Amino acid sequence: MGQLTLAGVTALIGLAPFAQMAFAEDAAAWPSRPITMVVPFAAGGPVDAVARITAAALSDQLGKNVIVENVGGAGGMIGTARVAKGPRDGYQLVLGNVGTHAGNQTLYRHPQYNVLTDFIPASLVAQAPEVLLARKDFPASDISSFVAYAKANETKIRFGSGGTGSTTHLSCALFNAATGIKPTHVPYRGGAPAVQDLDAGRIDYLCIEPIVAAPQVRGHLAKAIAVLSAARSPSLPEVRTAQEQGLAGLDVTNWFGIFAPTGTPDAVVTKLHDALVSALEKTSVKARLQKIGADPIASQRMSSAYFKSFLASEIEKWAAPIKANNLQIE
Repeated sequence: MGQLTLAGVTALIGLAPFAQMAFAEDAAAWPSRPITMVVPFAAGGPVDAVARITAAALSDQLGKNVIVENVGGAGGMIGTARVAKGPRDGYQLVLGNVGTHAGNQTLYRHPQYNVLTDFIPASLVAQAPEVLLARKDFPASDISSFVAYAKANETKIRFGSGGTGSTTHLSCALFNAATGIKPTHVPYRGGAPAVQDLDAGRIDYLCIEPIVAAPQVRGHLAKAIAVLSAARSPSLPEVRTAQEQGLAGLDVTNWFGIFAPTGTPDAVVTKLHDALVSALEKTSVKARLQKIGADPIASQRMSSAYFKSFLASEIEKWAAPIKANNLQIE
């Protein structure tokens, strides 16, 4: 291989400003082609539903297609890590949630990414409270009687989840820790089989989003004991929150947000954030989110700065039940 001459080095150095200029121009022109929004879970679940509504709204706002790609596995770790290690040009984003961008940091012994250093949080998109859903013949209908029964029957009471470390698991773990009950955990391969066994009476309760809970309650297949967030769910307005029932301070809410990998140009992140805010403020988009049991985010909570500080607090919040239950995945 021939040696690079001084003239060649000088020429390359001379090209550097033009390369930077071209990169800046690309950022200013973003987006000039379709964008991929990675959903780190299988199609059909709550995260996927929120992603598809968000992608459609963002496509309309930007004038370019936003394509949803489901990359599931390892509690959302695989798809999320792909974006963290992927191109930093704004054309590959991830829609994360409380599991991928809070719980997984403590749950996994060796997480494949660092939420606070590997991602730029563009904006929160929506949130969905977890619902304490019990089998239809459970001998309690409110928090106090539920907890009393659970403590008196700790050797036989069982709660289900969509798998160890899933949002459904961690949500119930947080509730269990707050109430001091110690039931047996029964993990399933997804939320659907857990709900099926709840309907059949094989497990006693689970914690799940309104999009799943509401049809069970309406069909008298299960009973809602409480909404586990600070406010009632529009999907189940008649169900009191745990706080209303005396469990002060408990807020178990699944949230959803858009992230770009660290290194994405500031100009791109700003345009992405502004487009998300404009898209999500539309009445039609809010209605679509509420129809699936997801609550729109208040405008004051949509800034990147707020989202970043919120992430740090959520990681700390969800670390508590994970450590208390000795949950750790390699």
